[in-house]
Amino acid sequence: MKILVVQGAGMTMRGKTQIGIFGTMTLDQYNQHIVRYAAELEIEVDIFHSNTEGAVIDRLYQANDQGFDAALFNPAGFSRGYPALTAAIGQVAFPVIEVHISNPVRRGPVSDTAAVSLGMVTGFGVLGYYLALRGLRDSHTPAER
Repeated sequence: MKILVVQGAGMTMRGKTQIGIFGTMTLDQYNQHIVRYAAELEIEVDIFHSNTEGAVIDRLYQANDQGFDAALFNPAGFSRGYPALTAAIGQVAFPVIEVHISNPVRRGPVSDTAAVSLGMVTGFGVLGYYLALRGLRDSHTPAER
C-alpha cells in the first residue's frame, strides 16, 4: 500500500508558533513519526509539503496518475477558501483522509476539504496520522485503475 501524506500551508510553523494549540513538535518531527508509523504498518509513504495551493493540487494529480492507494491531508492553512484544492481532492481516484493535530472545530467551522474527504481524524496530535494510516490499511480496497 502506497500513501501520499500532504502537509499543507503553514505546517513549517509547527513548533514555532501557536504552541498552546499545536505543541512544540516541528514539521520534521511530525514527518519522522509518520515514517516510523508507516514502517510499523508496512505502508509506503511519500510525504509532501507546500505552502502553495497549485503545488498541492499538482502533487495530488501526480499521485493519482502514479497509482497511489490513498492520501492523508493536513490542510492547515488550506482549510477554508480553496475551491480548486477541494475540487482536486474530490477528483482523485483514491480516498483522502483529513488529519488535524488539534480539533479545528473548536476554533471555527469545519474545513472545506472535509466535505470531499472519506473521513477525518482530529485532536490526537501526531497519533492522528497513525490512526488514519491504520484505518486506511485495515479498510483498504484497491482503487480501480
